[in-house]
Amino acid sequence: MKKERLLLLLLATVQFTNVLDFVIMMPLGPQLMPALGIGPKQFGLVISAYTFSAGLTGLAAAFFLDRYDRRSALLTLYLGFALGTLACAAAPTYGWLVAARVLTGAFGGVLGSLVLAVVGDAVPEERRGRALGVVMGAFSVASVLGVPFGLFLAARLSWHVPFLVLGALSLGVWALMYRAMPSMRGHLGPQLPLAERAAAVLGLFRQPSVRYALLLTVLLMLGQFSVVSFFSPSLVSNVGFQPQQLSYVYLVGGAVTLFSSPLVGRLADRYGKARVFSLVTLAAVPMLLLVTRLEPAPLPLVLVVTAVFFAVLGGRFVPATALATAVVQPQQRGSFMSLNSSVQQLAAGAAAFIAGLIVVKTPAGPLLHYEYVGYLAATASILSLLVVYRVRPVQAPASVAAPEPVLH
Repeated sequence: MKKERLLLLLLATVQFTNVLDFVIMMPLGPQLMPALGIGPKQFGLVISAYTFSAGLTGLAAAFFLDRYDRRSALLTLYLGFALGTLACAAAPTYGWLVAARVLTGAFGGVLGSLVLAVVGDAVPEERRGRALGVVMGAFSVASVLGVPFGLFLAARLSWHVPFLVLGALSLGVWALMYRAMPSMRGHLGPQLPLAERAAAVLGLFRQPSVRYALLLTVLLMLGQFSVVSFFSPSLVSNVGFQPQQLSYVYLVGGAVTLFSSPLVGRLADRYGKARVFSLVTLAAVPMLLLVTRLEPAPLPLVLVVTAVFFAVLGGRFVPATALATAVVQPQQRGSFMSLNSSVQQLAAGAAAFIAGLIVVKTPAGPLLHYEYVGYLAATASILSLLVVYRVRPVQAPASVAAPEPVLH
């Protein structure tokens, strides 16, 4: 258990930097758009550049990710991610920033899926919801500490500075992981030729639970990322926030999810992952509709609304991810999680791009048609309730003994 906790701490730290690089881009929108002279459509492309790149590299990684020691793969991907983040800090123009986001996404997207695969390998299924709640709590920590600090640096210095600090921090975490992370080779089996590996990965689609798990991922991203992409710009343009006040939103919202995500994980382990997912999603639908229609209101009221919004949207990813880690055998988990992450990133990119086409910024400042994005997200969320009960854990072959957790 001690080794398991140490591994989870390392993975949560890696995930913190990975998530922060991704989420910091959206609250920087109110500063990036005037600084680079771009509109909502171009800003949506900055976000989509990362996700589309992550999705395509994730598809490629699905064919070979399970061939390597998890430690070696994590170190390689994390180093590439850190260098990509530093490239974002150095980007002088809009075009260079898009290119740097493509580079960062190529490593960061696969990195996230590999972290989840490691959790699936190291933690038994009966504790996996709680473990994923800890690792995915990196989003909460990023929101509580990272985003407010990044916005402070951007407001006082430049939008380049948060990426510079994050890139340097990631290099430091990489050095720590190099020294402390154990080798993980328990998933390795006989090395198959490329044609056989490709057939094995493509064969995943013949399993109904795999198809439903991927469809659930698509609906989750459409039901979340379309709204989140323009969440911060709408608070500035439609609610009347000053850019520096966005820090309060992420501070309070992140603090709430720091407790709500592990709680959802424990409830999912106890009462069933599909059941808890459904309850949290039912709570998320009205919040999606409310947040996309916010108008000027007192700061405390907005903070309450956005905190609940953060809690329910982040909470449903915990049981959904726990379900996804169980639909394949351990020998295929890395490939599947990479495939699932790829689908997630491509769906997120599509959601951000579609939202950018719907939302219009007027000369006077407000964003128009954001409520239509809320209708789209709510519809996708309701459809996810029809899919989640069809995602079922795979049964281990009767002739094969259940593997011992890697770190016990």
